Amino acid sequence: MPCMAAEGFRGPRQVWNAFRWSMKGLKAGWRHEASFRLEACLAIVVVPLGLWLGHGPVEKLALAGPPLLVLSAELLNSAIEAVVDKVCPEIHELAGRAKDMGSAAVFVLMMLVVLSWALVIGPRFFG
Repeated sequence: MPCMAAEGFRGPRQVWNAFRWSMKGLKAGWRHEASFRLEACLAIVVVPLGLWLGHGPVEKLALAGPPLLVLSAELLNSAIEAVVDKVCPEIHELAGRAKDMGSAAVFVLMMLVVLSWALVIGPRFFG
């Protein structure tokens, strides 16, 4: 059986649809989530700066990658919050825990941004 006919093959139409759905998700994040807008604006500054300041591919990745992970986690956190609000509109301990844990995941990645920048850039400026 040729590889193009293998089960699970995603042709150009499916790839295009997946791209469109991803763009729809990014637009929804931008439109409905103030935290995502703020983090996206910061990433617009920090990612190119990290690519410029990093010496070699590893440093560039260490500086530019974590802000993109923050954006990804923020989108996942927003998705969790939307589902929780839909399924459980009343205040519930488990709903609150799910939202808090999603927020904590974003916070942990923000700490990764700070740590990465401190370890890569810090020694250049502070000896």
